[in-house]
Amino acid sequence: MSLSARPALHRNFHRLAWFAMIMTASTIMFGAFVRLSDAGLSCPDWPTCYGQATWPQHVEETIGHPAAEIRPLETHKAWREQVHRFLAGALGIEILTLALLATRKRRFGSTAVVTACVLVAAGIPLYMMGWHGTASALALVGEAILLIAALRWSNIDLARAALLTLAVVIFQALLGMWTVTLLLKPIVVMGHLLGGMLMFGLLVWMAWRATHMPITLAEAPKLKWLLRIGVAVLVTQIALGGWVSANYAALACGGGSASLDNFPRCANQWWPQHNFAEGFTLWRGIGVDYEGGVLDGASRIAIQMAHRLFAIVVALYLLWLGLRLFRLPSMRGWASALVALLVLQVTLGILNVKLALPLEVAVAHNGVAVALLFVLVSLLARLRAPD
Repeated sequence: MSLSARPALHRNFHRLAWFAMIMTASTIMFGAFVRLSDAGLSCPDWPTCYGQATWPQHVEETIGHPAAEIRPLETHKAWREQVHRFLAGALGIEILTLALLATRKRRFGSTAVVTACVLVAAGIPLYMMGWHGTASALALVGEAILLIAALRWSNIDLARAALLTLAVVIFQALLGMWTVTLLLKPIVVMGHLLGGMLMFGLLVWMAWRATHMPITLAEAPKLKWLLRIGVAVLVTQIALGGWVSANYAALACGGGSASLDNFPRCANQWWPQHNFAEGFTLWRGIGVDYEGGVLDGASRIAIQMAHRLFAIVVALYLLWLGLRLFRLPSMRGWASALVALLVLQVTLGILNVKLALPLEVAVAHNGVAVALLFVLVSLLARLRAPD
């Protein structure tokens, strides 16, 4: 069968995939809003909020609940965290639907999907009763079922991609749970961000493949390798940005002024005192509350400097890639979008420092990263060599 042949899919699969992609982008953006407004621990229990399905409206409603001993209620923040969970739950149902549609003609396909989800669902009340290890074990068994099935099946009907996406969304739920129970541990917070980006990338790829709108070019094989490198450097930079955010290092070099001391210099120096070893220690034990960060100035400066220096690598590569694509008439629209988004992203990064991390600018910085990933993955999904 030709690689460009349309797979046998449910007639509404592409519509559901596009909708799930939009929902994922929205959830990532709202998650950034929650994280950057310091609301990540505003509901200290999971999946409820002080024992409620929504969130308490008054402090009196939390009296006697164990979560109140961890963190007093801040209503103006609690709704943000719980709404984020609602969005993630709705997205999970959407991706489950995609997985069921993609595997409906596979032998034991629906059985594998349903069994995995039942195991995960069974772990939720166990977790709420305090059996955290058992709940996590059930979820991991469900993950294993999905991954084994995905590796065994081909992707002609997008079954493999759909199962991998479902496995990612389940692991995202676990990371969301651990974000709360491990008190904003940076490696978990960064992993949660990367998991969201991975899920978004998979959905973009599935949506384009299901829509079947290939771009046929003789240079497609070489361009796809260049795009893969672009995705790799972009995701690395997103991870560094997530590490900056999780360790509260965005203003480690200073901020809130138009002075050159905070950018392009850092703390009024071109190469200030730094501690990369401490700044990039990924695991620091359990029981520490990481809200506000726990690192000293030199460690946070190292994280911020790493993000800035690698930003130069990303900017140069994506700029070169955009110019390379612009030489092809059929690629000029995509190339222009890539370069425009790149310029906007660099500008937002600088404004984050100069304006002392205003919430709307910081959230937009996350949103443009999503848009850049969309452009690169879209081209990877659509480019084809002539048959």
